[in-house]
Amino acid sequence: MNAIVPPGEPHQSIPQAAYADVRAALLARREIALLDVREEDPHARAHPLFAANLPLARIELDAYARLPRRDASIVTIDDGEGLAEVAARRLLGLGYTDVRVFKGGVAAWRDAGGELFRDVNVPSKSFGELVEARRHTPSLAAEEVQALIDGKADVVVVDVRRFDEYQTMNIPGSTSVPGAELVLRIAELAPDPATQVIVNCAGRTRSIIGTQSLVNAGLPNPVAALRNGTIGWTLAGQALEKGAARRFPEVSDAVLAQARQRARSVADRAGVRRTSLAEIGDWRRQQGRTTYFFDVRTPEEYEAGHLPGFLSVPGGQLVQETEMVAPVRGARIVLADSDGVRADMTASWLAQMAWEVHVVDGVGADELGERGAGRADEAPVPVVQRLSAEGLSHRLAAGEDIVVIDFTTHANYLKRHVPGAWWALRSQLAEALARIPKAARYVLTCGSSRLARYVVPEVEALVDGEVWLLDGGNAAWFAAGLPEEGGESRLASPPIDRYRRPYEGTDNAREAMQAYLDWEFGLVAQLGRDGTHHFEVI
Repeated sequence: MNAIVPPGEPHQSIPQAAYADVRAALLARREIALLDVREEDPHARAHPLFAANLPLARIELDAYARLPRRDASIVTIDDGEGLAEVAARRLLGLGYTDVRVFKGGVAAWRDAGGELFRDVNVPSKSFGELVEARRHTPSLAAEEVQALIDGKADVVVVDVRRFDEYQTMNIPGSTSVPGAELVLRIAELAPDPATQVIVNCAGRTRSIIGTQSLVNAGLPNPVAALRNGTIGWTLAGQALEKGAARRFPEVSDAVLAQARQRARSVADRAGVRRTSLAEIGDWRRQQGRTTYFFDVRTPEEYEAGHLPGFLSVPGGQLVQETEMVAPVRGARIVLADSDGVRADMTASWLAQMAWEVHVVDGVGADELGERGAGRADEAPVPVVQRLSAEGLSHRLAAGEDIVVIDFTTHANYLKRHVPGAWWALRSQLAEALARIPKAARYVLTCGSSRLARYVVPEVEALVDGEVWLLDGGNAAWFAAGLPEEGGESRLASPPIDRYRRPYEGTDNAREAMQAYLDWEFGLVAQLGRDGTHHFEVI
C-alpha cells in the first residue's frame, strides 16, 4: 500500500468541525491549522482570514514542513467539491491524528456569519493596512517621486520585494533591498541623514512594512513609501525599468553595530522573546506544541551555513506570506540570523501579528554547520515503474501508444513541455483522464517528478494501461536536449493552480490594478468584522 492511501476502512467517517469550533480556537489563541485544500485560484476568490492554502495535490510534498506536529489540530475546508475529505484522509495516512473536515465548506462559513476574504496572503496584507491606518505611515505619490528623480534630488529608492520580482520590473534607478535587509543595510545606501529614502513594492503591504520598519528603528532620514507601489507608478503613466541587477551592499562593522542596536530596541518594544540553542533543543522534543524554525537571511547565506533543522525563509517574505510557511495559527516561531538585525526586525512584525516569536541569541559561525539548500521531509514514495528521458524519446519516435501527462504548474507547461504532453491537475484527475485519449501506456511527469510520482498509483486505479514515471521529470528531458514545445495546446484541466496577481508582471489591465488597490483599502474594515486576528501595532 502506498503512502497516499489512508489507513483503516475506506469509508470510515471523518470528524467534522463547525464555524463555532474554529472561531473559538482562533479567539482563544489555541493552535489550529485551517487548511484550504483547493487550488490557489479558487482559494483566492473567497476564504476565511486564517485559511492557509495547502492544495490537495501537494500534501505529500509540503505537509511535514508546514505541519511539523503530527497531533496538531487540523481542519480541512473546500467549497463543496469533496476535496476536504480526500485531503483529510490523506493527512491521516501521513500520520496526523487530529484531522477534521469543515462541515459545509466555504459557503457554510459565510452562512454562519463568517467573513470571507479575497486574494492571497491576506493576514499579512490586512495587517499592513492596519499598520498604515494606526501609524499613518508616510507615503508619496508616484508623481511626487518621479519629480524628485527628475529634479536630481538627494533620494534613494529601495525595492523590498524578492530579487526576481525586482528584475521583472522596478522603479528606474532603484536598488533591490528585500524587506528584512532594510534596517541592516540602509545606512550604507543613504549615509547622509538628509537623503530621502523611498521604499517600494508592487502594491502596498511590503512598502508599508518596510517604511514603518525604518521609522520604528529610528532612522534619521526622511522615509516614505511609494504609495501603491509599481501599480501606482503604472497607473500614473510612468515607465518602469526591466532587468535591473542593482543589489544591496555589504555593511561595515560600524553600520552593523548601529543597526543591531536599533533592531533590538524595536524587538523589545514589540515583545519579542529571546531563546538559546539549548532551549530550542528542548522544544524540538516537546510534545503538544508546534514550533517552526526559520532562518531569515538570504538563501545564499543559508546555503553557505545554517543551524540544523532551520528552514530558509527570508524575513521580508516571512512577514508577507506567513500563513504559507506557518499555517498552524497559535504556534511558536523561532528565528535565527548571523547578525542580530534581520531576525529581530522580522520578529518584531510577527509579534505584532500575534505570534509567539523567539529570536535565537548567540549564533556564531561555528553553529552554522549545515550546508546546502535544505529540504523538509516528504511522505514515503510509492514504488513505481520509471522510464528515462531517452527511453521515452525512443518509444515516442517508434510510434508506441503512449500518452504523456504533465502535472507541473500551468505556467511552466506554457513555457515548455514534452511535445504532445497533456497538462492536468491532480485534484481533478478523474475529469482530466476523461478528456485525455486512452493509451496502452501513460507516462507521468512534472518539473522534477517529485509530485508526479505520487500520482502514479492514482492513475493506475483509473486506467487500463500501464502507468510509468518519467525519471527526473521535465528537467531530465530538457537537460538531455530533447525536443520541446510551448503553449497550451492540450489542457485536460482548467488552469486554476495559480491565482493571477494584479500586481505581478507588466501586462495587467488598469482596471484590475485599480480594483486590487480598492480591495486593499477595505481590508481594515474586514478585519474589524472578522474579529479573530489579535493584531497589536506598536
